[in-house]
Amino acid sequence: MDIKKLQFFGLTLVLFAGAVFSATTADLTSGLSSLCTFINGVIPIIVMLMLVGAGAVYAGGQMMGAETRARANVWATSMLTGALIGIVIVAVAPGILTTMYSGGTTAWTCTSAS
Repeated sequence: MDIKKLQFFGLTLVLFAGAVFSATTADLTSGLSSLCTFINGVIPIIVMLMLVGAGAVYAGGQMMGAETRARANVWATSMLTGALIGIVIVAVAPGILTTMYSGGTTAWTCTSAS
């Protein structure tokens, strides 16, 4: 079995285990609210730190030799890519979670952290 398929299967199993073994709807709602608070509160801070770190790594690399400069460019690009993925997660995840878990008898919405 391919390792990526195994990782995807494991991640899917972990993500849905909490929903399957949830004792009550209140537990599920509480868990989703905590997830939304984390997504809307912590990930933007991490994104900002990654952007600042990418700028610092890029600037520091420009003062070094050619090989270190090339490595610094790769590191800065990787940090920018991670920040972009974080921005996409913050923008898309609340809508996806609200769509997946609203409905039935209880309408749940993913609200931003206040």
